Amino acid sequence: MYNKTMVQVSDEQFGKFIEEGIAAIPPLYQQYLKNVAFIVEDLPTPQQRQKLNLYPNEVLFGLYEGVPLPRRNGTLKLLPDKITIFKQSMEQYCKTEEEVREQVRHTIWHEVAHYYGLDHKRIHELDGTS
Repeated sequence: MYNKTMVQVSDEQFGKFIEEGIAAIPPLYQQYLKNVAFIVEDLPTPQQRQKLNLYPNEVLFGLYEGVPLPRRNGTLKLLPDKITIFKQSMEQYCKTEEEVREQVRHTIWHEVAHYYGLDHKRIHELDGTS
């Protein structure tokens, strides 16, 4: 659910949070992360929301789009995978800049874990949030 008061983070500061989040990916997973673009958008598009069957009140912080590694069957000739981080979703949901920083870190790990084909249970175990 969104806050009535929105925290605003400069694009520069949000970019630093993204860099910190990427640096915080567990080393085992970071070393095999290849051909992945990290993109920042304000909000998910109506098409992205529809594709995920989100309800109008559901918040989306990030989205992995690509073919998870376990489903590639050795195929190397694929377009880059894309991880989109939604800045306004976080600003509207979080109450402080520090909460935005933590949400960015968590979201990046969550979406990278999808790249590796991990399910939500394993993602939360590795993130320490289970």
